[in-house]
Amino acid sequence: MDPLLLLPKDFVASPEALARTYSRSQAAGYTRWLATHHYENFRVVSFLLPARLHQDFHNLYAFCRWADDLGDELGGPAESLRWLEWWRLHLERMFAGEAAHPVFVALEETVRRHRLPIEPFADLISAFVRDQTIHRYQTCEELLGYCRHSANPVGRLVLHLCGYDDAERQRLSDATCTALQLANFWQDVAVDLGKGRIYIPQEVMRRHGYSMEALERRDQNASFRLVMRELVGWARGFFRQGRPLAGMVGARLALDLDLFSRGGLRLLEKIEKQDYTVLERRPVVSRRDQFLLLVKSLARLPWRGKA
Repeated sequence: MDPLLLLPKDFVASPEALARTYSRSQAAGYTRWLATHHYENFRVVSFLLPARLHQDFHNLYAFCRWADDLGDELGGPAESLRWLEWWRLHLERMFAGEAAHPVFVALEETVRRHRLPIEPFADLISAFVRDQTIHRYQTCEELLGYCRHSANPVGRLVLHLCGYDDAERQRLSDATCTALQLANFWQDVAVDLGKGRIYIPQEVMRRHGYSMEALERRDQNASFRLVMRELVGWARGFFRQGRPLAGMVGARLALDLDLFSRGGLRLLEKIEKQDYTVLERRPVVSRRDQFLLLVKSLARLPWRGKA
């Protein structure tokens, strides 16, 4: 099969794919294919952003998708750690001007043109490494440390692509990205539990008299609902902190930011409406919800003609 039509777990299993040399046009085609076929929601994000940045976002997405899949889809922590280190070496080779993997061949041009630093990419890989070795978090601060590596670098890279690199916008972006990560955690408590990962800080559980054993039994008693209530409020606070960012960027990026924030807040509302019983039923933002959020965002944001 054509290596440029392989998802990451199939690509690394193919000696032919690993050994081939890829031109820049082939590499760009691969990241574009991966972005538009792996998860369909990325097509919406690309549509809302300026056309001149579409390929750059495809390249960034492909890097993140590969790191995510190397961490979650290769059969176990030992194998994932081996391949994540391989991914880190390819990242370093790209910044040394020696890109070989198609994702990095495509990404190299994006990094050069936008002067992207290596740190956000390295932080993302570190987050996936951490997922292989750390499955519990004692404190809220420990979990925020994870978010600083797993979520915040993506927002900073997006700002860089759109021409923003100042500290204040980065701070607001960090708040929004942390909020989105936390909302995703509270949506997927049951899913993560099935993988042996628990992102609920144990200090919050102790505060409400809820035990790890009860969580592993999937006991949704009153204490569990108090835990989730506190965590939902915690995430909502980060959304509030990051809200001013949409007024400090061009209209198209502002629309994206507003949609992401509204979607995250809507997810928190869904959790509340089902009385925090996320172990029984995974809350989702429906297509109807997404359409209404888009309408609200379009009505709210001024179109200033800025990219």
